[in-house]
Amino acid sequence: MNDRAQPAVVPSDTDILAELRGVSQIFASDGRELIVLQDVTLAIPPGEVVAVLGASGCGKSTLLRILTGLLRPTRGEVLCHGQPLRGFHPGAAIVFQSFALYPWLTVADNVAVGVYRKGLPPDEAAERVHRAVDLVGLDGFENAYPKELSGGMKQRVGIARALVGGPELLCMDEPFSALDVLTAEALRSEMYGLWSRGSLGLRSMLLITHLIEEAVFLADRIIVMGAKPGTVKREIVNALPHPREYRDAAFLELVDEIHAVIAEIHLPDVPRPAAAGQHFEPLPAVSINEISGLLEVVHDHGDRMDLFQLTALLRLDLGHGILVVKAAELLELVHTPKQAVMITGLGREFVASDENGRKRIFHQQLLRVPTFAFLLDRLRRVPGGRMPADVIQEDLAIHLPTEPTQDLFDAIVTWGRYGELIGYDGNTDEVYLVAGG
Repeated sequence: MNDRAQPAVVPSDTDILAELRGVSQIFASDGRELIVLQDVTLAIPPGEVVAVLGASGCGKSTLLRILTGLLRPTRGEVLCHGQPLRGFHPGAAIVFQSFALYPWLTVADNVAVGVYRKGLPPDEAAERVHRAVDLVGLDGFENAYPKELSGGMKQRVGIARALVGGPELLCMDEPFSALDVLTAEALRSEMYGLWSRGSLGLRSMLLITHLIEEAVFLADRIIVMGAKPGTVKREIVNALPHPREYRDAAFLELVDEIHAVIAEIHLPDVPRPAAAGQHFEPLPAVSINEISGLLEVVHDHGDRMDLFQLTALLRLDLGHGILVVKAAELLELVHTPKQAVMITGLGREFVASDENGRKRIFHQQLLRVPTFAFLLDRLRRVPGGRMPADVIQEDLAIHLPTEPTQDLFDAIVTWGRYGELIGYDGNTDEVYLVAGG
């Protein structure tokens, strides 16, 4: 596999299997534009496993769909062997996060979908299906139906279906995330071994993942994405020799390096200055219980924890774990030097307080959040201190166009209620000022 990871000759444009140049993707949502990807450039040369790594919501799956031709970008170029891509990439196959099997078809018939419309003679198609089923270890289950299979076996069927057509590029979109930990690890290791031995008949693989260890284990090049909008923040060459071991010192060192990169992207030590006249800022869509629970756990570990150990301990998706930390940092209950999460003095006071004391601190800190300060000022200026929810949502959509408006509105209402600053009347669909707010 080393010769795959380090091609001796720099590939020409016609050798590049798939490529994005300056790609942006914008969707219309509730009458506004939502920028999912912005100016993304990425090439998949032969002989590499490329991992696109990023938190949930950074546009990784959208990137894969554009690269394979399932989605046309708003701006930019999509190329296949140096030529503009028209329609679906003829040499690509996709393994999705969901198993996406036809429940009324057997294993063999589900795999045979991968050669549908290829015009193969029946004997050749049957032989390809047999080889693909054998490759993923499902011999003996050819006549079984999806309801008879475990999650790992269902994903093996999905992999066989992707491979049966003889693609040059296999694209995997979080292929192991729907599986339990042990099954995911077993299947991941099998894919690693098949690629290493050249058994898959592929020229390259593209892996979409949010797991750092998975990217380091499988990939030769790791693309780290930022979010809102999705952009390429860093490209890391993984030169670790094969076979790779999770507990190897060099493996752990690269994992730590990527940890630091992600922490720098999502939790920078120096906050960005607010733009002139900016009254809104993103409010992480997390619950009060998640913020409180995070503070309790960090306090129980000596008031300081590594960000990634913390999210693993809390069993949170990395992206959501970062949001919870951001929420606590926004309220000045923690600060985040490098990739550490440290409780502030106010955070310790919060942990030590009863529920009323915590509400008081929350109330006090919300007054310092620009989004709430602006909203409270508007409510104080209208008769009765009440405003229609859709007016507030319109303001949010205008000032924070890359944020999901409904999620943001729900977070504002939840936080505001807990801090006893604002309330929400479901009968009239109005937000109102609480006495003393």
